Amino acid sequence: MKRSMRNALAVLALGMATFCQALPAPGEVPPDYLGHDRDGHDVLISGMHGKVIIVSFWASWCAYCRKELPVLAALQKLKGADELKVVGVNHDDEYDKFKDLRRRWKNLDVILTYDAADNRIGKPYKINGLPFMVMIGRDGRIAHVHTGYGEDSLNTIMTEVDELLAQPAPEAPSTASASPASS
Repeated sequence: MKRSMRNALAVLALGMATFCQALPAPGEVPPDYLGHDRDGHDVLISGMHGKVIIVSFWASWCAYCRKELPVLAALQKLKGADELKVVGVNHDDEYDKFKDLRRRWKNLDVILTYDAADNRIGKPYKINGLPFMVMIGRDGRIAHVHTGYGEDSLNTIMTEVDELLAQPAPEAPSTASASPASS
């Protein structure tokens, strides 16, 4: 019995390791495109260069998602939107349900986008449950990934955000061309 239990645990551990490897890993560069904002503009990670970004995939039917987004909005307000941006990507909903909730959340100061049926935004993240949160550091790389939500995770999230905010912002890429040398 003990041997079969050890074998079962080994198989479970291997399965979990394989499952966890399917998620985006810290240090990876996430896809740039996060959808369209309320005004129809593209939301791009590169457009928030130097900020800490929290991307939360959510759905209207997910009670934990509806709890998490207002908490993340409050965190963004506390830390300052010039330093921390929250993007809520609606995932696995009909567009009408998304529009209805976005309308009800009109005072929620986060960027809300919609992932269409083709799952263009969420597919690269290999979402395995909702809410699904990806924290992106000032360097534009994935720092942390969380699946699910619970108030017991708030301290961890706050600590991770504070650590990311404490890192210096990288310099923005130079767009100005060098001026010609005078003779």
